[in-house]
Amino acid sequence: MTETQWLTADEQRMWRAYLDSMRMLVTRLDQQLARDAGISLTDYELLVTLSEAPERRMRMSMLATAVTATRSGVTRAINRLVESGWVERVPCPDDRRGALAVLTDAGAAKLADASPGHVAEVRTNVFDVLSPRDVERLTSTYSEMRSHMSETAPRR
Repeated sequence: MTETQWLTADEQRMWRAYLDSMRMLVTRLDQQLARDAGISLTDYELLVTLSEAPERRMRMSMLATAVTATRSGVTRAINRLVESGWVERVPCPDDRRGALAVLTDAGAAKLADASPGHVAEVRTNVFDVLSPRDVERLTSTYSEMRSHMSETAPRR
């Protein structure tokens, strides 16, 4: 059995500051979208992901992977978006068991309406407090972390 390598005081301060800031940021972004656009941050992320996909469509399982959510969580969120008319669920043409989520024109319009306020909230709470050098460093750091976790992710 290996001995636990506890975090140093500096590592602990960084870790807690990171967790607190990310939780606060997600809360603020979710509140802003709910207040100004009547959607959740999860809904917004799904609409963005579909808007960037070829033909504004994506297989449900790939959508879950793209937004790092569970399949059941994405299914529930997509059901809400379908009920709102912002997404359609259609059968996958090459696999009868699969389904595609397709962004509708109404969904694209909702995304276009919600985006300016969301971007302003991101800018206020993230980029306005960072220098260009900070942005460079954090981009590099978070990209390395994402790559590491993608490469070492357990298989589902």
